[in-house]
Amino acid sequence: MEWGPTGAAAVPADYAVVVDVLSFTTTLSVAIERGIEVFPFRWKDSRATEHAMRHGATLAIGRFEALSRGDARHVSLSPASLSEVEGIERLVLPSPNGSTIAFALADSGAQVVGACLRNAGAVARWLAPRVADGASVVVVPAGERWYDDTLRPAVEDLWGAGAVLDALGSEDEVATASPEARMAVAAWRAARLPDDLLRCAGGVELTEAGFVADVEIAAQHDVSEVVPLLVGESFRDATEVRPTGPRLRRVDG
Repeated sequence: MEWGPTGAAAVPADYAVVVDVLSFTTTLSVAIERGIEVFPFRWKDSRATEHAMRHGATLAIGRFEALSRGDARHVSLSPASLSEVEGIERLVLPSPNGSTIAFALADSGAQVVGACLRNAGAVARWLAPRVADGASVVVVPAGERWYDDTLRPAVEDLWGAGAVLDALGSEDEVATASPEARMAVAAWRAARLPDDLLRCAGGVELTEAGFVADVEIAAQHDVSEVVPLLVGESFRDATEVRPTGPRLRRVDG
């Protein structure tokens, strides 16, 4: 387990699990449940508009931008708003954290999965036979960004990473995992939901801005069976994707 885009690049693995609870991967899980193909994108400028047009997709706008417009027809990063939309088949979802990390990991050759509290168990169950066959896994809590663009570790992403790791390994396996992974599992086991998510920095920030429903959805644990898998440029449910073997790394000597 390592944090953010820099940490993701530092730990190569066959499978990489991105965790961005508030709210990229939570929104991703809701979208996949609704049968929407999701195109993550690094930027929120005109390039995102062009990307959406190229793929015949709807462009999700910023949560606060949608609030200022006061128009329910606009799809945003808000999982609560996405749970109510109809008639969308493809969605471009810009995110400076989750999307950026997903692309960076894919460029490294890893198969990228999106996880949150809602689908942590499903992701772990999907990974388990692959790990048993010898594949390596890195779990990457995305964190947030400070105003100077440095990483701001986010406790909710630590919990999400811990939930996946806890479900993936037995007690013996957890005991022999990396210290970072054991720390994440311990943090997850100590969390009290939904109260802790509502009271953490990210939860308070969203609640005070009027997005308490997003936090409550993000606090749901193991309510979803979808496993968002990045295939090419888009996330789809792994259970509907033709299976492929992991690109196992060869070690000289």
